[in-house]
Amino acid sequence: MRIAFYGSSLVSAYWNGAATYYRGLLRALAARGYEITFYEPDVYDRQKHRDIDVPDWCRVVVYQGTVAALKRVATEAANADVVVKASGVGFEDDLLLAEVMASAKPAALKIFWDVDAPATLAELRAAPDHPLRRTLPSLDLILTYGGGDPVVESYRAIGARECVPIYNAVDPETHHPVAADRRFAADLAFLGNRLPDREERMEAFFLQPARQLWQQRFVLGGAGWHDKSLPANVAYVGHVPTADHNAFNVTPNAVLNISRASMAENGFSPATRVFEAAGAGACLITDAWEGIELFLTPGEEVLVARDGQDVIELMANLTQASAKEIGERALRRVLGEHTYAHRAAEVDRLFRSRARQVEAAE
Repeated sequence: MRIAFYGSSLVSAYWNGAATYYRGLLRALAARGYEITFYEPDVYDRQKHRDIDVPDWCRVVVYQGTVAALKRVATEAANADVVVKASGVGFEDDLLLAEVMASAKPAALKIFWDVDAPATLAELRAAPDHPLRRTLPSLDLILTYGGGDPVVESYRAIGARECVPIYNAVDPETHHPVAADRRFAADLAFLGNRLPDREERMEAFFLQPARQLWQQRFVLGGAGWHDKSLPANVAYVGHVPTADHNAFNVTPNAVLNISRASMAENGFSPATRVFEAAGAGACLITDAWEGIELFLTPGEEVLVARDGQDVIELMANLTQASAKEIGERALRRVLGEHTYAHRAAEVDRLFRSRARQVEAAE
């Protein structure tokens, strides 16, 4: 089958947290025989900060951030058997959805792939006339980055035919154990871009512990924190390209995951960072959210903190030996159950089942 996938960016993770998800899942689908074209707009300086070359398993079409260019690439949806519009593309998302789905051939599977479902659903609830809400009944599938039953039920309640979470996972070819790198040496490190619904939680889970544990070293990575007031024991290393993620994860004694507020409140939404860290064999401390035990076992494969004080207490009891054991157990778990090959097998079953239903209806 041929897939036309319209997303934010495959070749750049700059201000684009979904890049790891796209890459892992689409590469695994390509390995199952899918022919994939990924369409991405040249916006937010992403093309100036590419961190991978165009892969040999996917054709990448970069188009200018103009309405005319958008309409031109949307017409190519007519060549695909599966047409996907992802959330958060970053340029005229509503228009892109309309143009792409209008161009898709009648027999094609038409899919909206939501990589930030809790936030999208909040937007839809606040706007009864939202274009996506009007489009939902005509789409074959809503696939989501996560969210569990709460997201599935919410999407069905507003008109989706079917909604299925396809969770993040690890790509062992990209995220795996490596040697330590002294640039990232720390007792605790956090990697995440500066976003409004993350910053307050970052203050509580990362900066508060750093201020109290002033004799320990902390490392902060991610875009947008350059003008943030930081304690003296926090080293800011800026945007961390994908090639450095493994070293960033394995070098500190522990790494921290801080969910965006909407995802933490909804639950069942493991960030890519969770699987990147586990895939590298890192000891992960994550903020608490419902459903974590579906992916990693708290206390054995991951440490869970309800607030900054929990982070402080966990770090006080965490030795290098225990951190190493937690990371090793997490690595075994994700390789056994949570790789993108596992996720691609699920997506493949969905696509083929839906394709047979379309054929039977003709």
